[in-house]
Amino acid sequence: MKKRKERIDRGIKVRSRDIFALCSWREMLYLAAPRLLPVVVCLALPLFLGVYWQKVLLSVAVFALLAISWDILAQTGMVSLGQALFFGIGAYFAGALNHYFGLSPFITIPAATILGGLVSTLLLLPVLRLRGIYFSMVTLIIPLMLVRVIEATKVFGGTEGLSGMTPLPSRWLELYLILGGLLLVLFGFRRMMNSDYGLVLKGINDNDRSVINAGINIYWFKIQALFIGGAIGAFAGAFMTHVYMFVGMPVFALDYSILPIAAAVVGGPGTLAGATFGAFLLVPLSEALRGFGGLRIVLYGVFLVVFIVALPEGMFHYIQRKYHQFERWVEVEND
Repeated sequence: MKKRKERIDRGIKVRSRDIFALCSWREMLYLAAPRLLPVVVCLALPLFLGVYWQKVLLSVAVFALLAISWDILAQTGMVSLGQALFFGIGAYFAGALNHYFGLSPFITIPAATILGGLVSTLLLLPVLRLRGIYFSMVTLIIPLMLVRVIEATKVFGGTEGLSGMTPLPSRWLELYLILGGLLLVLFGFRRMMNSDYGLVLKGINDNDRSVINAGINIYWFKIQALFIGGAIGAFAGAFMTHVYMFVGMPVFALDYSILPIAAAVVGGPGTLAGATFGAFLLVPLSEALRGFGGLRIVLYGVFLVVFIVALPEGMFHYIQRKYHQFERWVEVEND
C-alpha cells in the first residue's frame, strides 16, 4: 500500500476565515500570537541587550524598513536595485535641514521623509513605463550618478560630507523611535496591501494589461506606490543621519541596496513580514561573522545560497505554513 503526505488546515484556521466571533481564549490567542510576537520582541528586546547589540538592533530596524520598501515596490511590479537612492536622499535632506537651518530632529526627520519620497518619485517618474530589468537598472544607476554629482560639485560638503548633526536626546529614544516606526510601517502597510487598494497594486504586477482594461490608471497607482516606498526609505536615512550625526556619500553605498533585497528574499517576498524577518536574521548574522575576517563574506554567501536553495519560498512562508497546517501520511489505493 503506497502512502502520500497531505497538508490539512488546522480547525481554528478554517473557522477563522469566515467567522470572526471566536469561542475560546485558545483560538483568540492562536490568531493573535503572530501579531503580538513582533510587538513584544521590539518592546522587550532592547532591555536585554548591551550597548553594542542595541546599535545592531538599530541597523536591523533600518534594513527592515528598506526591505519593506523594496517589497512594496516589487509587489507593484517595480523591482528596485537602488534602495540606497531613497535612503541617501532622506539622509541628505535631514542633514541639510539640520546643518544649514538648525532645525530639530523632530522636524527634520518627518520633513525629510516627505521630501525624500517626493524627490525620489520625481526622479523615477520618467521611467515608470519601463518594466523588469530596465526599471531596475535605472534605480541602480541613479544613486551612483548622485555620488559623482556631489563629488564634482562639492555640494553638501562634497566628499567630506556634513557633520555635527543634532543627536536625538537619548539612545532609548533612538531605539524605540525606530522600532515604533518599523511596527507602524509593518502593520499599517501590510493591512494596506491586503485591502482593495493593495489588490490593485498586486494586480498591476500580475497582469497590468487586465488592470488597464478595467479602466484603472496603473501609472497613477505606481506613482503612489513609489512615493510610499521612497518615503519609508527616506525615513530610515533621515533617522540614521541623527544617530551617526553625519551624512556623506557613503549613504548611497550598495549595502543599502543589496542587503534589503537579500532580507526580502530570505524572509519571503510578498508579505512585508517576511522582509522584516529576513532583516532580523541577516543583519545580526553579518555582525556575528565579523570575527572570521576575510572568510566572513564567504560564510555569509554560503548561508544565503543554502537558504535560497533549501527554502526558495522564504522563511516566513515556511513558518506560516507550518503554523496554520499540519501534515499526515495517508494511504493511496493502487489502481
